[in-house]
Amino acid sequence: VNGNFFQGKVKVIIVQILVMVFLCINVLLILTFFKKECFHTTARYILFAVSLLSDSLLLFTSDVLLILVHFNITIPVWVCIIISVLVLLYFTVTPVTLTVMTLERYVAICMPLRHGELCSTRRTMHCILIIHGLSSIPCIFIFSTFFASASINFYKQYHICTVEIFSIEILQSHLRTAIYQIQFLIMCIIIVLCYVKILKVAKAASGEDKKLTRNGLSTVVLHGFQLLLCLIQLWCPFIEAVILNFSVYDSIRYFDYIMFCLAPKCLSPLIYGLRDECFFSALKNYASFGFYKTDIIQQNR
Repeated sequence: VNGNFFQGKVKVIIVQILVMVFLCINVLLILTFFKKECFHTTARYILFAVSLLSDSLLLFTSDVLLILVHFNITIPVWVCIIISVLVLLYFTVTPVTLTVMTLERYVAICMPLRHGELCSTRRTMHCILIIHGLSSIPCIFIFSTFFASASINFYKQYHICTVEIFSIEILQSHLRTAIYQIQFLIMCIIIVLCYVKILKVAKAASGEDKKLTRNGLSTVVLHGFQLLLCLIQLWCPFIEAVILNFSVYDSIRYFDYIMFCLAPKCLSPLIYGLRDECFFSALKNYASFGFYKTDIIQQNR
């Protein structure tokens, strides 16, 4: 028992270290975005900032839930609802934003003459509202069915805060999963179609255009891989449900959280924070307190 208790503490500490590292990296990237005005008028950087803010909020709230569940801390159901709304909303905001970023790359490479019009700052702001609207659909469904079936006294009760407490009927859980699966399937189809279109342009391109399209292709592939990790996270509860051994269940759940919840959150900094020359130059300049000087006026599309 003591060994399992110690092992559980080590796992929690490792998660806290990873969360803090990812949050620090994201905060540095967010500060870099706000420090340079040229990023505020470019669609892909605005969307990148949205994904960073979404990932950071999701990391923080999910980590709070992890700590509460690990230490068996009960909280009022109404407080759990507030936390869960943020978790469920921003769980979907990230993949939807990834899909929109893929569409932006498609427009930049396959429709370069219309990129300035279709991906203007104003349209990007409208797009952010649409992203949050689409992302709220599963959340609205989950809590509307919960509010319709839960009694008033239930909100005053104290429970360990998990999403499962909002699925009073087993059908609610299945329908929730079905909505997520359909949503992610549509996003996967969009990313695949964009990849095929960009691939066709890449074959016909030459010189600088060929380099641009190759970068676009690799970005779309990374977006697809990141979206796949998010999709697999939806299947984890089904895999965990068939495991009867508690120690194995605990290990599998811990692995799922690290691999399919934390890992996708570190890919966004890799895709844009390190691979994008313009943003990486600004990041190095900011992180080195101005000792690293570079010209970041040129924007790479």
